Amino acid sequence: MEKKHLRIAAGVIRNSNNAIFITQRSADSHMGGFWEFPGGKLEQGENPEQALIRELKEEVGIEVTHSELLDTITHEFPDRNITLYFFLVDEWKNEPFGREGQPYRWVLQSELIADEFPPANRSIVSFLTKDPIG
Repeated sequence: MEKKHLRIAAGVIRNSNNAIFITQRSADSHMGGFWEFPGGKLEQGENPEQALIRELKEEVGIEVTHSELLDTITHEFPDRNITLYFFLVDEWKNEPFGREGQPYRWVLQSELIADEFPPANRSIVSFLTKDPIG
């Protein structure tokens, strides 16, 4: 049987203090309990940036005004393959919060902990903690 392939856009929302906004996955979801960069699945006909803009508005209530692709990572799970498009979001309107009731917090970029994130996110977390990106 062929595995499901998901394409996901995720926003690394970084403020002027070099803090990153992260949310916690619900306990009953795939990889539940881990922290993540907010975002979600691409819908039919969307490119990754369009999905990013839509998902961040739905999930955390912000309107993205500037983003740039940081990295694309493919990860294989026993039951699915995912392609993650990580965008640095450094300009937006409104204050992000957990619109779906999910816990959230700001963490200094240098203090992100890879083990708090799903395995597919850990390489981007390592990159962020080693490289201040502009």
